[in-house]
Amino acid sequence: MTENRLETVQRRIKNTCDATNRDSAGVRLLAVSKLHPGNAVRALYAQGQRAFGENYVQEGVDKVAELADLADIEWHLIGPLQSNKTREVAENFSWVHTVDREKIALRLHDQRPPRLAPLNVCIQVNVSGEASKSGCPLKEAVALALHAAKWPRLNVRGFMGMPEPDIGEEATRAQFRALAALIPAAAQQGLALDTLSMGMSDDMDWAIAEGSTMVRVGTALFGARPVKA
Repeated sequence: MTENRLETVQRRIKNTCDATNRDSAGVRLLAVSKLHPGNAVRALYAQGQRAFGENYVQEGVDKVAELADLADIEWHLIGPLQSNKTREVAENFSWVHTVDREKIALRLHDQRPPRLAPLNVCIQVNVSGEASKSGCPLKEAVALALHAAKWPRLNVRGFMGMPEPDIGEEATRAQFRALAALIPAAAQQGLALDTLSMGMSDDMDWAIAEGSTMVRVGTALFGARPVKA
């Protein structure tokens, strides 16, 4: 890993923000470290990166333990979450981007240790409507956010989604806009949210242009991802 990778991604975010009249301070970089070893995370941390995203619960929990000496590191779960894994997540992560049903939200709330700050959560939305994708339907997302916001051990921050792949700029941006529209829709019902987790290496420029506040970037930071055993 070279230092230039982080700088290159940060410059790309700034350039896109400049081109779309946005303040680059309003877009956070989440480094997706799944399948990369703890020493790769430690190296990126040493360059100033603090927020890291994991897709697999057990791998993430193992890294949390391995890198416990990095006191201000921030761990995000960005992969699918099954109900039998919620306790490990509630006890180890700061953010969960993949809350897609009430059962998961309630279990995370009930299992969040009182000694920790409320768990930051994003409602995962199946913005493309693909049957193979996780996430609640677009039309149900605000209602789920309103429901989860009633529980004190959760801090509902916003929405996460992934557009359908390989559909071109216009269609991709339309799906990002549909996700972004949930923020004002929630505000109309009294819920102030501040996070749109959308955009990855290939489409982050379009996502930023449509209002993303957090982009999830892996390969551009860490290089090619190892094959999962």
